[in-house]
Amino acid sequence: MATVSPFSSPTWPSPNPNSSSNPHPEEGKDHPNTLAGDIHAGLSSKLPPIRTNPNQQQRISYNHDGEEGICAATQPNSAPAAIGRTLNSNVNLIIPNFNNRDSAPSLLSLFHVSFNQDNGCFACGINQGFRIYNCDPFREIFRRDFENGGGIGIVEMLFRCNILALVGGGPHPQYPLNKVMIWDDHQGRCIGELSFRSEVRGVRLRRDRIVVVLEQKIFVYNFTDLMLLHQIETFGNPKGLCEVSQGSGNFVLVCLGLRKGQVRVEHYASKRTKFILAHDSRIACFTLAQDGNMLATASNKGTLVRIFNTHDGTLLHEVRRGADRAEIYSLAFSSMAEWLAVSSDKGTIHVFSLTTMDNQDHNAAVSPSSSPRALIKGVMPKYFSSVWSLAQFRLVEGYQYIAAFGHQKNTVVILGLDGSFYRCKFDPKTGGEMRQLEYHNFAKPDDSF
Repeated sequence: MATVSPFSSPTWPSPNPNSSSNPHPEEGKDHPNTLAGDIHAGLSSKLPPIRTNPNQQQRISYNHDGEEGICAATQPNSAPAAIGRTLNSNVNLIIPNFNNRDSAPSLLSLFHVSFNQDNGCFACGINQGFRIYNCDPFREIFRRDFENGGGIGIVEMLFRCNILALVGGGPHPQYPLNKVMIWDDHQGRCIGELSFRSEVRGVRLRRDRIVVVLEQKIFVYNFTDLMLLHQIETFGNPKGLCEVSQGSGNFVLVCLGLRKGQVRVEHYASKRTKFILAHDSRIACFTLAQDGNMLATASNKGTLVRIFNTHDGTLLHEVRRGADRAEIYSLAFSSMAEWLAVSSDKGTIHVFSLTTMDNQDHNAAVSPSSSPRALIKGVMPKYFSSVWSLAQFRLVEGYQYIAAFGHQKNTVVILGLDGSFYRCKFDPKTGGEMRQLEYHNFAKPDDSF
């Protein structure tokens, strides 16, 4: 992620791109529960077609001054409407780095790509708005193009509901880079915002929490009223690394610790904090299993991936991506944490079997002296006894891809910052090269939707 100087002087557009009203008609009034009404009225299990009402007005209902940020929630003028989406064709894509909000766009520029919490959808932030796509079957669900062409650098979905978190991006951002805008796409407008003194590096959503990541600090907010619940100091975090579990009764947050190679695990249900020294060098990437019980980490060397128990910090597994140094772009557990997918700048997606390693470790524990794995470890260098990937999928080296497991059994979905979408399948027994099932380029113009 590129480093951008803090927001200072430009005059920013209205948070509601389709509104022509005075942006501060009722500033100063205190209605602490209005955001809860906005969000609960707007939440839904799907993203139905909508049509933005160009005459909707924003009304700021309260401001909350905190140590670092200012929260502002807005009150709706009317109940959410069931309306349709207008889609515009896009053209020639220019690809910067993940969440790169510095590079000058030409025509359509892609600043951000991310999956939603269950990997069923993905979102793209571009130089004129954002797009939402379904993974299986692949199709565009909707697009939002702002009238003034403002860029979006971060789009964080909340499963398949109409609430999203947006952060501006590119040379002409729709919103300041130090603000998180809570967007309700049923109403076609922002219903709340969080402001900070420095650039926002990342956002994570749960149904009950909003987590905002800055360079060296993380803020945890209650979703319904934007009340600040927790602040965490971290090691320098320009990539905005942070993960949260999605279980309703088990909120686990993972972020960088206060030293190089360290991660911090917050178990909010049990009010426990666990620090894990995962690597000797800087952390480059990590991911959390859906239930919050396992954590996978990679360093900036990119050769090894380690899997830890988040409760006691025990090292459960160590797998090897390769021998050469690489930049890890993504790590992803399958829904039941039996598989782990890894992508890097080497252009290969690796899938590791974690259940196979569990069986090997069990056999070694039962008969440690005669286990082939134990014998190999005893006489051979660590490299030769490493656990390697079961299945692979080859892509163009040097491009940036992220991977996640699909909803169909033994499938992997891959997104590229060249606009590419792949869905492939691996054999859980024989492994080897994965079979490509589907390819699309979501950057191509398509007026058929």
